[in-house]
Amino acid sequence: MANREALRELQSRLASRLQAARSEGVQAAWLAVEAAGNKYLFPLSQAGEIFPFAATQGVPYTHPWFLGVANLRGGLYGVVDLGSYVSGQPPAQRSDAGRAESRLVALNQLLEINCALLIDRLAGLRNMEAFTASNQPPEGSPDYFGSGYTDATGAHWQEINLQALSQQPQFLSISA
Repeated sequence: MANREALRELQSRLASRLQAARSEGVQAAWLAVEAAGNKYLFPLSQAGEIFPFAATQGVPYTHPWFLGVANLRGGLYGVVDLGSYVSGQPPAQRSDAGRAESRLVALNQLLEINCALLIDRLAGLRNMEAFTASNQPPEGSPDYFGSGYTDATGAHWQEINLQALSQQPQFLSISA
Protein backbone atom coordinates (compact mmCIF):
# COMPACT_ATOMS: atom_id res chain seq x y z
CA MET A 1 0.00 0.00 0.00
CA ALA A 2 2.85 2.35 0.85
CA ASN A 3 4.40 1.62 -2.57
CA ARG A 4 1.21 2.68 -4.34
CA GLU A 5 1.09 5.92 -2.37
CA ALA A 6 4.74 6.60 -3.15
CA LEU A 7 4.11 5.92 -6.85
CA ARG A 8 1.11 8.23 -6.86
CA GLU A 9 3.17 10.95 -5.18
CA LEU A 10 5.96 10.49 -7.73
CA GLN A 11 3.50 10.69 -10.61
CA SER A 12 1.89 13.77 -9.11
CA ARG A 13 5.27 15.46 -8.64
CA LEU A 14 6.30 14.55 -12.18
CA ALA A 15 3.06 15.92 -13.60
CA SER A 16 3.49 19.21 -11.75
CA ARG A 17 7.15 19.44 -12.76
CA LEU A 18 6.24 18.71 -16.40
CA GLN A 19 3.65 21.48 -16.29
CA ALA A 20 6.11 23.87 -14.65
CA ALA A 21 8.81 23.02 -17.20
CA ARG A 22 6.41 23.71 -20.06
CA SER A 23 5.23 27.02 -18.62
CA GLU A 24 8.57 28.33 -17.29
CA GLY A 25 10.74 27.44 -20.24
CA VAL A 26 13.11 24.60 -20.81
CA GLN A 27 14.73 23.63 -17.53
CA ALA A 28 14.21 19.92 -18.00
CA ALA A 29 14.65 18.70 -21.54
CA TRP A 30 13.56 15.08 -21.19
CA LEU A 31 11.24 12.68 -19.46
CA ALA A 32 13.45 9.78 -18.37
CA VAL A 33 11.92 6.29 -18.54
CA GLU A 34 13.02 2.68 -18.40
CA ALA A 35 11.76 -0.11 -20.65
CA ALA A 36 13.02 -3.68 -21.02
CA GLY A 37 16.14 -2.90 -19.00
CA ASN A 38 17.11 0.12 -21.12
CA LYS A 39 17.03 3.79 -20.23
CA TYR A 40 15.35 6.23 -22.60
CA LEU A 41 14.83 9.98 -22.81
CA PHE A 42 11.66 11.44 -24.37
CA PRO A 43 11.80 15.13 -25.35
CA LEU A 44 9.28 16.95 -23.16
CA SER A 45 7.86 18.79 -26.16
CA GLN A 46 6.92 15.45 -27.74
CA ALA A 47 5.68 13.58 -24.66
CA GLY A 48 2.10 13.90 -23.51
CA GLU A 49 0.17 12.85 -20.46
CA ILE A 50 1.30 10.00 -18.21
CA PHE A 51 -1.26 7.37 -17.23
CA PRO A 52 -1.16 4.39 -14.87
CA PHE A 53 -0.99 1.01 -16.57
CA ALA A 54 -4.43 0.34 -18.05
CA ALA A 55 -5.92 -2.86 -19.37
CA THR A 56 -5.94 -2.97 -23.15
CA GLN A 57 -8.42 -4.48 -25.52
CA GLY A 58 -6.43 -6.75 -27.81
CA VAL A 59 -6.57 -6.30 -31.56
CA PRO A 60 -6.25 -9.47 -33.65
CA TYR A 61 -3.61 -9.93 -36.34
CA THR A 62 -1.24 -7.28 -35.04
CA HIS A 63 2.45 -7.35 -34.15
CA PRO A 64 3.20 -8.60 -30.62
CA TRP A 65 4.51 -5.15 -29.61
CA PHE A 66 1.08 -3.64 -30.30
CA LEU A 67 -0.78 -4.49 -27.10
CA GLY A 68 -4.18 -3.21 -28.23
CA VAL A 69 -6.24 -0.14 -27.49
CA ALA A 70 -7.05 1.54 -24.19
CA ASN A 71 -9.53 4.17 -23.10
CA LEU A 72 -7.46 6.94 -21.53
CA ARG A 73 -9.54 9.86 -20.23
CA GLY A 74 -12.23 9.14 -22.78
CA GLY A 75 -9.83 8.92 -25.73
CA LEU A 76 -9.02 5.73 -27.60
CA TYR A 77 -5.24 5.15 -27.78
CA GLY A 78 -3.20 2.44 -29.41
CA VAL A 79 -0.76 1.00 -26.86
CA VAL A 80 2.76 0.00 -27.91
CA ASP A 81 5.16 -1.88 -25.63
CA LEU A 82 8.25 0.29 -26.13
CA GLY A 83 10.76 -2.33 -24.99
CA SER A 84 9.30 -4.94 -27.31
CA TYR A 85 9.10 -2.55 -30.26
CA VAL A 86 12.73 -1.39 -29.93
CA SER A 87 14.17 -4.86 -29.30
CA GLY A 88 11.97 -6.77 -31.73
CA GLN A 89 11.34 -9.35 -28.99
CA PRO A 90 7.92 -10.42 -27.65
CA PRO A 91 6.66 -8.31 -24.73
CA ALA A 92 7.91 -9.41 -21.33
CA GLN A 93 5.41 -10.79 -18.86
CA ARG A 94 4.93 -8.35 -15.99
CA SER A 95 4.29 -9.31 -12.39
CA ASP A 96 1.68 -7.46 -10.33
CA ALA A 97 4.46 -5.31 -8.87
CA GLY A 98 5.83 -4.66 -12.36
CA ARG A 99 2.40 -3.59 -13.62
CA ALA A 100 2.05 -1.26 -10.65
CA GLU A 101 5.25 0.55 -11.67
CA SER A 102 4.45 0.52 -15.41
CA ARG A 103 3.07 3.63 -17.03
CA LEU A 104 1.59 4.67 -20.33
CA VAL A 105 3.17 7.78 -21.81
CA ALA A 106 0.94 9.31 -24.45
CA LEU A 107 2.49 11.07 -27.40
CA ASN A 108 1.90 14.82 -27.50
CA GLN A 109 -1.35 15.76 -29.22
CA LEU A 110 0.62 17.93 -31.65
CA LEU A 111 2.02 14.73 -33.19
CA GLU A 112 -1.55 13.86 -34.22
CA ILE A 113 -1.38 10.18 -33.36
CA ASN A 114 -3.39 8.63 -30.53
CA CYS A 115 -0.72 6.38 -29.17
CA ALA A 116 0.67 5.60 -25.73
CA LEU A 117 3.96 3.87 -25.03
CA LEU A 118 4.07 1.28 -22.26
CA ILE A 119 7.19 1.77 -20.16
CA ASP A 120 8.37 -0.18 -17.14
CA ARG A 121 9.25 2.73 -14.88
CA LEU A 122 9.34 6.50 -14.75
CA ALA A 123 12.79 7.82 -13.82
CA GLY A 124 11.99 11.53 -13.55
CA LEU A 125 12.99 14.58 -15.52
CA ARG A 126 16.48 15.21 -16.85
CA ASN A 127 18.32 18.18 -18.30
CA MET A 128 21.76 18.49 -19.87
CA GLU A 129 23.40 19.04 -16.48
CA ALA A 130 22.43 15.48 -15.48
CA PHE A 131 24.86 14.02 -18.04
CA THR A 132 28.63 13.92 -18.28
CA ALA A 133 28.97 12.89 -21.94
CA SER A 134 26.97 12.60 -25.13
CA ASN A 135 27.50 10.78 -28.41
CA GLN A 136 25.82 10.16 -31.72
CA PRO A 137 23.55 7.11 -32.09
CA PRO A 138 25.44 3.94 -33.00
CA GLU A 139 25.80 3.00 -36.66
CA GLY A 140 22.71 1.18 -37.89
CA SER A 141 20.45 2.59 -35.16
CA PRO A 142 16.80 3.24 -35.93
CA ASP A 143 16.04 6.68 -37.41
CA TYR A 144 14.16 7.68 -34.28
CA PHE A 145 17.23 7.30 -32.03
CA GLY A 146 18.70 10.64 -31.07
CA SER A 147 21.91 11.25 -29.19
CA GLY A 148 23.05 8.95 -26.42
CA TYR A 149 23.98 10.37 -23.02
CA THR A 150 26.00 9.09 -20.09
CA ASP A 151 25.13 10.16 -16.56
CA ALA A 152 27.45 10.52 -13.56
CA THR A 153 26.93 6.87 -12.57
CA GLY A 154 28.02 5.68 -16.03
CA ALA A 155 24.50 4.66 -17.10
CA HIS A 156 23.68 5.10 -20.80
CA TRP A 157 20.48 6.95 -21.76
CA GLN A 158 19.18 6.83 -25.32
CA GLU A 159 17.10 9.73 -26.59
CA ILE A 160 14.07 8.72 -28.63
CA ASN A 161 12.63 11.29 -31.01
CA LEU A 162 8.92 10.55 -30.56
CA GLN A 163 7.98 12.56 -33.65
CA ALA A 164 10.32 10.50 -35.83
CA LEU A 165 9.09 7.31 -34.14
CA SER A 166 5.46 8.19 -34.83
CA GLN A 167 6.23 8.56 -38.55
CA GLN A 168 8.05 5.25 -38.99
CA PRO A 169 6.25 3.00 -41.50
CA GLN A 170 6.75 -0.03 -39.21
CA PHE A 171 5.32 1.87 -36.23
CA LEU A 172 2.28 2.92 -38.25
CA SER A 173 1.71 -0.55 -39.72
CA ILE A 174 0.51 -2.60 -36.77
CA SER A 175 -0.80 -5.54 -38.78
CA ALA A 176 1.22 -8.72 -38.55
